[in-house]
Amino acid sequence: MTAGSKDGAGAPAVLLLSGGLDSTTLLALATKQGFAVNALTFRYGQRHGVEIDRAREIAAKYGVARHVVADIDLRLFGGSALTSDIAVPKDRSAGELGHGIPVTYVPARNTIFLSFALAWAEVLGANEIFIGVNALDYSGYPDCRPEFIRAFEAMARLATRVGVENAGGVSVRTPLIDMSKKEIVALGLSLGVDYGMTTSCYDPAPDGTACGHCDACQLRLKGFSEAGVRDPVRYA
Repeated sequence: MTAGSKDGAGAPAVLLLSGGLDSTTLLALATKQGFAVNALTFRYGQRHGVEIDRAREIAAKYGVARHVVADIDLRLFGGSALTSDIAVPKDRSAGELGHGIPVTYVPARNTIFLSFALAWAEVLGANEIFIGVNALDYSGYPDCRPEFIRAFEAMARLATRVGVENAGGVSVRTPLIDMSKKEIVALGLSLGVDYGMTTSCYDPAPDGTACGHCDACQLRLKGFSEAGVRDPVRYA
């Protein structure tokens, strides 16, 4: 399926929207393909509410069928620099970025998010869930890998009514999974994405200004640099 193909034909789909670079590119792509997108954003106890605000603005811009912001508090468990008082790592080297699982990993986050998306998809009669996971330019999170997505789809076929009654079940679409950040940026620009609306920083200032030093900022800046374009967001 190419970026310009329109195989959605108005079919309902659930899309996980964080307000970041990847999920916004994904929303532009799913919209271009003709899906009636229902966007799902989580207020999960993360360090800041900037991404929630950005997700609302982006969902409105793309005219999604419905946008739900689900409240769950993963601060109850902690275990991550995004949901506890652990410091967000800054200025890690390329070697460090490519090795191990960093403390910004939120335990089982994508499993939890996809489970909510699966429940909503059943209610909507949607056969497609979109998630902007990426297994190339990413921080080593285990729940961004193709193996995880395949395992979740297998579980969904066993755990849901639609999976039991419909042999196809619900598909988890990951069109960005094998793309570099450079390729994702290029795709988004070809779709007219306004990346100035997005946020990726793990530790932004209260006004939303990106730190420029966390893993997410470094990977984002690398993608824009390699794509030969300037990142329009504000950096400290």
